[in-house]
Amino acid sequence: MSFNKIILVGNLGRDPELRYTPQGTPVCSFTVATNEKRKDRSGETQDITTWFRVTLWGRQAETASQYLTKGRPVYIEGRLRLEEYTDRDGNKRQSLEVNATDIHFIGSSRGDEQSVPQRAAAGGGQMSNEPELSDDDIPF
Repeated sequence: MSFNKIILVGNLGRDPELRYTPQGTPVCSFTVATNEKRKDRSGETQDITTWFRVTLWGRQAETASQYLTKGRPVYIEGRLRLEEYTDRDGNKRQSLEVNATDIHFIGSSRGDEQSVPQRAAAGGGQMSNEPELSDDDIPF
């Protein structure tokens, strides 16, 4: 048996891009950045940013493209894979790709503090209230 699941809590690096397959299925793509602090050998704190390319399908794709914008915090669950490609200059590159299965909107699109996170469920994209996550709620 094998298992591939990733949970990300980060911020959108760009506005979502919505497109449709030839069969009419919605597909939404965007990037998410996660940040962590580490001390280097000299003891100074360094910010480490990791970028992920995220893809959503179906009703969740449409919901994400409607409500998410660059910089907005988001919680993502999905499957992770490492994608290898060659850039324009002929250099071999790698990117972390997440095929999202669940998304939670954290915070408010207006930026006010009294916000209710929204969830776009995998089963049909229904919205429901979820408790807001803080750094203390994340087990790592």
